[in-house]
Amino acid sequence: MQAPKILPRIASKAGISEELALKLWRRAVSESECLSGKADGPEYWGLALDRFLAIVEEEAGSPAHYGLMSGPKVAWLWRQQSRMSLLSISAAQQAWQGAWGNPGGNQKAA
Repeated sequence: MQAPKILPRIASKAGISEELALKLWRRAVSESECLSGKADGPEYWGLALDRFLAIVEEEAGSPAHYGLMSGPKVAWLWRQQSRMSLLSISAAQQAWQGAWGNPGGNQKAA
C-alpha cells in the first residue's frame, strides 16, 4: 500500500516525523477497513483520510509535541474539501436522474 503524497506535508504541519506519520496512516487504513468492512472505494478512502487526520491531530496535540506545532490544524480543510466534492457529485447525480426520469424533457403532448 502506498501512502498519500501529501503525507510529508501533513507531518510537517503537525510537527511529527514522516516515519510516525506513515505509522499513523497505516493505523488509520486498518481502522477504516474494520469500520467500513471494505478495502477499497470512495467511502473507504474518505474514512481512512478522516481517521488519519484525527489521529495526527491527537498526536500533535499531545504534550510531547505541543511546542512543535508549526501551523494551524489541517483536518477541517480536508473535511470541507471532501464535503464540497460530495456536493458536486450529488448535484450531478440528481441532474442525471432528472434527465433520465423525464425522457420527454419539457415537451408538451399535442
